[in-house]
Amino acid sequence: MDSEPKPGPSAIWGVTAIAAAIALLHCLTNGRYGFHRDELQFLADARHLDWGFVAYPPLTPLVERISLALFGLWMPGLRLASVLAQCAVIFLTAGIARALGGSRLTQIFAAFAAGTALLPLFEGTEFQYTTFDYLWWVLTFYALTRLAASGDGRWWLLVGVALGLGCETKYAVAFLVAAVVAAVLLTPARKWLVSRWFWAGVAVATIIALPNLLWLIRHDFISYHFLQSIHARDVRNGRGAGFWLDQLKVCFNPGAVPLVLAGLIVLFRMPRFRILAFAATVPILLLALAHGRGYYTAAVYPMLIAAGAVAWSHWLATRTRWLSRTLVGIASVLVAACAALGTAVIVPLATSGPLQSFALSQNGDLREELGWQTLVDTLSQIRSTLPAADQQHLAILTGNYGEAGAVEILGPASHLPPVLSGTNSFWLRGYPTPPPTRLLVVGLDADEASSLFNSCQLAATVPYPPNLNNEESRYHPDIFLCGTPRLPWPDFWRSFQRFG
Repeated sequence: MDSEPKPGPSAIWGVTAIAAAIALLHCLTNGRYGFHRDELQFLADARHLDWGFVAYPPLTPLVERISLALFGLWMPGLRLASVLAQCAVIFLTAGIARALGGSRLTQIFAAFAAGTALLPLFEGTEFQYTTFDYLWWVLTFYALTRLAASGDGRWWLLVGVALGLGCETKYAVAFLVAAVVAAVLLTPARKWLVSRWFWAGVAVATIIALPNLLWLIRHDFISYHFLQSIHARDVRNGRGAGFWLDQLKVCFNPGAVPLVLAGLIVLFRMPRFRILAFAATVPILLLALAHGRGYYTAAVYPMLIAAGAVAWSHWLATRTRWLSRTLVGIASVLVAACAALGTAVIVPLATSGPLQSFALSQNGDLREELGWQTLVDTLSQIRSTLPAADQQHLAILTGNYGEAGAVEILGPASHLPPVLSGTNSFWLRGYPTPPPTRLLVVGLDADEASSLFNSCQLAATVPYPPNLNNEESRYHPDIFLCGTPRLPWPDFWRSFQRFG
């Protein structure tokens, strides 16, 4: 790349066409299944807004509270913010390529390659904290690119905004913060340590992150204990075992491997842009050492793809027209083929037939969107058979946040009683006064239910489809009707705290 690149011509119309096509695809398909278990937790927390939650900071529930006010429980509307976030990533990727001197075609190619990886495609199908976390990471790299290319220190303010919003979205942003600090210290960018703009960016990030930090202090850093528990479970279950393979399969379009490699090489070779190379590689190395999940690093790749696309375009400009067109054609076919396969796996293109069977066999997250209404309907049927006295003092107690969220969000339409759960922020919300005397227990097996509660009996088995093969159908199909806890309610509740 040029050592002091001038911004390339605008490719706004081509990039807009890509973003619009992907947005339209999501909007047309995002109502075909049901809510994912994670979405049900976000929606439940959105009804109890605070400056923090056990599993994550407050931004995602806040976004969904706004979406609930605008769209109710209409899934395409609730997922619209996620779709727009991924469209923003497409524009930011093109913006990075343009800042590095990329042509219109280079910007369009980079935007398409970055927007059609498995993870960004998935992020447009659901609202998750990873959706917005991904956006803030890419925004940080965009700001760092503009900083390195222009030398204008005011871009540190946008870095601060992006990192601050990341702190209010997902705690894994700590790896990005560590990477930015390391990149500044280990490269010529250390000159910014004496700049007022750098410290202004630090102040902006701190101010934005402060409300959640105060919440954590008030709650004895409960989220830290949550993260410890989840990470220990992940290591125990081998969730990080495929870390390096996931970089290729999930984090970026496999057809863009030459772009990623070229981007990484060229950024390390150029002192002006070495800050970007370190900011991209440090999170990957830290998460690999920490046995993190492979997809946590996905947001570093749009910047590498953009840089690689610019580097390749400069190299191809010095080759013969035949060679240049041949290589561009091969790259286009590879990226498009991988995009088509990824779309068939990730996006709910069909609700029946071979295409649906293929997607459900490959995509466990799609299977986790099915069965929640069946669970709620079964609970409603059981409740309607109980004597009136039992119905007046009845509550539903669940073993995980998906079940709790399903009852809280979908249950009111069936007049279900309040839901109690020991998982994450449901546990913080406690139990009612006076406490219930009858419980419908979901998500526990018979032995655990009998050990915790008096007079448990099987009330029903949820009639999930036999081939559903998700967490609920495999492990938690039974519903038990139980009496009060064997321990007094305060003691039981203290012992019932769970992380999930």
